[in-house]
Formats: sequence, structure tokens, C-alpha cells
Amino acid sequence: MFCFQCEQTAKGEGCTKIGVCGKKPEVAAMQDLLIHTTKGLSRYAVEARRHGISDDAVNRFTCEAIFSTLTNVDFDPDRFVELVSEGVKYREALKAKIAEAGGTTDFPENAANFTPAETLEGMIAQGEKVGVRSDPDMNPDILSLRELLIYGMKGLAAYADHAAILGQTDETVYAFIHEAMAATLDKTLGADEYVGLAMKCGEVNFRAMELLDAGNTGTYGHPVPTSVPLGAKKGKAILVSGHDLKDLDTLLKQTEGKGINIYTHGEMLPCHGYPELKKYSHFYGHYGTAWQNQAKEFAAFPGAILMTTNCIQKPKASYQDHIFTTGLVGWPGVTHVANSDFTPVIRKALELPGFAEDTEGKSVMVGFARNAVMGVAPQVIEAVRNKAIRHFFLVGGCDGAKPGRDYYTELVEKVPEDCVILTLACGKFRFFDKDLGDIGGIPRLLDVGQCNDAYSAIRIASALADAFECGVNDLPLSMILSWYEQKACVILLTLLSLGIRDIRLGPSLPAFISPNILSVLVEKFNIMPIGTPDEDLKAILG
Repeated sequence: MFCFQCEQTAKGEGCTKIGVCGKKPEVAAMQDLLIHTTKGLSRYAVEARRHGISDDAVNRFTCEAIFSTLTNVDFDPDRFVELVSEGVKYREALKAKIAEAGGTTDFPENAANFTPAETLEGMIAQGEKVGVRSDPDMNPDILSLRELLIYGMKGLAAYADHAAILGQTDETVYAFIHEAMAATLDKTLGADEYVGLAMKCGEVNFRAMELLDAGNTGTYGHPVPTSVPLGAKKGKAILVSGHDLKDLDTLLKQTEGKGINIYTHGEMLPCHGYPELKKYSHFYGHYGTAWQNQAKEFAAFPGAILMTTNCIQKPKASYQDHIFTTGLVGWPGVTHVANSDFTPVIRKALELPGFAEDTEGKSVMVGFARNAVMGVAPQVIEAVRNKAIRHFFLVGGCDGAKPGRDYYTELVEKVPEDCVILTLACGKFRFFDKDLGDIGGIPRLLDVGQCNDAYSAIRIASALADAFECGVNDLPLSMILSWYEQKACVILLTLLSLGIRDIRLGPSLPAFISPNILSVLVEKFNIMPIGTPDEDLKAILG
């Protein structure tokens, strides 16, 4: 195997024996084969659109298949067998429609024509031939750009899938996903073409995040500032991790009146700010921190656990019988819940002891998405003008276990008291429970939401720029981001596509970015690695 799509990849170079995430070589091969399959399917989807054919089932499947290969989503090789087979069936059905419309169905690439082996072992052998380094003659800079595009596409597919679950779709998003995946089969593409596709990926992702925002806020209301307890309440309990609001809403409905309290974990924390979710009296509080701490935290949780999207790690034996997956998440031997029927989760929660007593803990504030922040925009603008607020820091992104992430904690602790910190995604768990006070009633630490709520952060920055009649790059705003997986990759592409410069990125730079491509990004966007908190604060604030 060879995989270097995440920040924690072995030695900062690539995982070759087993993934740092826990991915085994056979799963890596099946993921490579599934990406290969979606490239071939995309080739036909592009041709189909030329003849006025767009298949909703193909669109949805493509996003689900690509999303399944994102880091920490699906580790079950048998499910990849099903996905590869399903992808080929969609491919052949689309070929028939194209032929009927008089289009081209004779594409030479293996991805457009291969027949899956009849066994898992056979498919693994096929997957081993189509991985990242399957073409040893490929120029390393072109390989770097191709993988940057593919990893951006994984993030885009994830957000498009999240949005579609809530009924928000856009044909232009699906059309680009197929265009970009098919383009990676074209060996004549050069650096300029790949850079253009990567920038367009970021642009289209902004639309996908806009759709997801519309789905979340249209269904559950705009988040409002909300205090969330970090303690526990006596009684039966279910812990929900991942990102999916609809799964949480469904579970809340199915557990009403059953004496079970629902807790969030990881990126589900911001859900407490949504009016249509916080209305449930048994939606109690938040338990634990970020995804990489789940082995310790889940082992201590006395109830059932539900994983809704990416973030799962290898479960310990102590809780494997009471952790459940749903949607695209999978782990061999873990019970998978289909069709949003959470009866097995509820049954297990009722069997387990739950919390024996109430425990007091800190509380944290969430719900500072764009509507909440813009609701106090006049106060914010006045505070900037009278110099009560000197600078804004957007400190967010992915958390992870690799050393170096204490930087973000130390940075936030050292940010001067006349500065405001916006944060989002699970990177905030390095400092989410710190009391940083306020500036004239405006909290110094504002939780904008999940990783996909980068859309809200961008809208906030754009509104401030409009108010001060300047560009976003001219605002007293610095972006200091942490990355781990491919959603972070596509958010970075979105920021770059919007022309945002001077982003500090850490804790390490992507292994898939070659030195030459990094030089281009530095020259054009002044992307820079994080330094030390003291050095970076001095450079930013003078």
C-alpha cells in the first residue's frame, strides 16, 4: 500500500505497511479500486451530459463512493466490494443510455472498462495496480497536483453528500465532480490545467458548503449562542459523534420519552446551538473532546455510542459491542445501522448502566455562526474603530494525535486580550473550554461551528470587509489553520480560490505537495508553515 492523504501519514512521507489511521493494506487497495471505478464512471457521466443525460442516482452514488475513501470513514473491505460492484453497474447502465443517445462509449482507459474480480482477494489485487504510485513515470509535480485535486474532491464529495441528505443539491456541483474525476485519467494534462481544476474545486466547494448551510439552517434554524454543559446527568445515555445533524435529529425523535439522555462528541458539539435540536429536553450536553481521543473517552462512556460520519478509530474490545455505525461509516465487526432505524442503539443504551449520578463540569458556549455574529456586527465594527478590538484570529481546523498541535493551545493562550478568536472544527478542542473573557460584551472566543461552517466564517469575513470597504486580505484578520484530512484540503482550496492570502498552516505541510508545487503556493498565496506562537504573534501584530 501507499497512502499519504492525511497529515499524520507515517514519517511525513506515506503509509506503506498499515495506515496510521488503522487502515489495513487490503482496505487501502479497495479504496484505490473504488476511486479508479469512480473515475471511469465519471468519464461516462461527462459524456452523458453532452447528450442531455444526468442521472440523479449516479450523482449521489459518485459522492457517496468518493466520501467513503476519506480518512477515518470506512474500514470494512466487504463494503468496498459492494461499492465497486455498484459503481460498475452504474457505469454500464450509463453507457447504454449514452449509446441510445448516439454518444461515444469507446473510451480506452482501464477505469472505463475494467471488470471487477469475483472475489475480495481478486479485487484487492486489482486495487494494488491502480494506486497513487501505479505510474512510476509520472512527473512528481503532476502527481502532486493530481492528488491535491483528488483529495480536494474527497472533501467536496463529502460536503455535497451532507447537503444532499438534507435535500440540497445543485447539478453544477455534480457536473464538476465528474469533470474533475474524469480529468485525472487524462495523461496529457499539465500543471496549469491541474492548478485550474484545483482552484475550481475550491470554488465549487464554496457552493457545496452554501448548500449544506442552507440544509442545516433551513431545517434546524440558525444557530444561537448556547451554553453547553460538559458534565453528566444521571441516567441512561447515548453518545453521538461525527457530523450528521439529520442522524442526531432522528435519534432525538426516536429516544423521546425513553429516559435516555443524548450527548455529543467531537464535531457534533455545535449541534447544541440549533433551535430545532436544542428543543429536545433529553439533549443534554457534550462529552469528551476530539476524534483522536475516542479510545479513552469511549471506553469510559457508560452508554451506547453512534458514529455518524468520518472520525471512527479502531474500537477497543471494551466497547466494541456498544458502538454502532451508520451512513457511510464502517468498521469490521461493528454493528451497522441502516435506514435510520436506531432501535439497536436504543436497546443497547437501555441495557447499559448509564451515569450513576449527576456530575458537575464546566460549560462552553457555541452558536456563533454568521447570523449570530452579524447580529452584533455594529458593536463589532465600532469596537474595531475605537481600537477596543485590535485583531481577529481564525484558529481552527482538524485536531489530531501527531505532536505539534499544542502550538494552537499556546497561541490562543498568548493572543492579547484586545483580540478576538474565531474557531471552528475539532481543532478547537485544544482550547474550547478556556475562559478568555469578553470585549465590551463580545466573547473573545467565538465557536463558529463544524468544519463545514467555514462557509459562515467566510461570510463573516466578507461582511466585515464590506463594512470597512476593503478586501478580506486587508482586514485585521489572520487565519491560522490545522489540517488532518481531505475536508480540510478542500476548505483550503476554497480559501485560495477566493484569493485569501497569508494563511498559516500546520502542524506540518502535506506530504503530497511536492517542493515545486509548494513554491508556487507560497509565491502566489504566501501560504506559510506555522512557526512558534511567539514568532507568529510578533509577525502578525508587530
